[in-house]
Amino acid sequence: MLTLASQFDSRHAPLLPLDRWLRRMVVCGLLIVLLFPLGRGQIPWLGWAPLWLVGMPLAAWWALHRFRLPWPRRGAWTGRRRRRLGGQARRRAPMPAHWASHGARAT
Repeated sequence: MLTLASQFDSRHAPLLPLDRWLRRMVVCGLLIVLLFPLGRGQIPWLGWAPLWLVGMPLAAWWALHRFRLPWPRRGAWTGRRRRRLGGQARRRAPMPAHWASHGARAT
């Protein structure tokens, strides 16, 4: 279940050594992808390198923090659904039978 950062409980604080290690892996992966052409390509025995060098460490880091979402912007969520300004949709009148047969091709 996804929770907002404001609902974070201090009992579930991430392990600091693992948090530091994952941050370092993300930074190292980013540097490899940015500085070395091999880091941006496809490796036959590994697959797409940026996924394994940046994407997976980022996903592990996010999972370590229990999938918390970032703080919402002030006023971004009001708790109410926005109403549409237009009126309710109306049904169309049924199409006359001679119009339906006019569009059909003769075989």
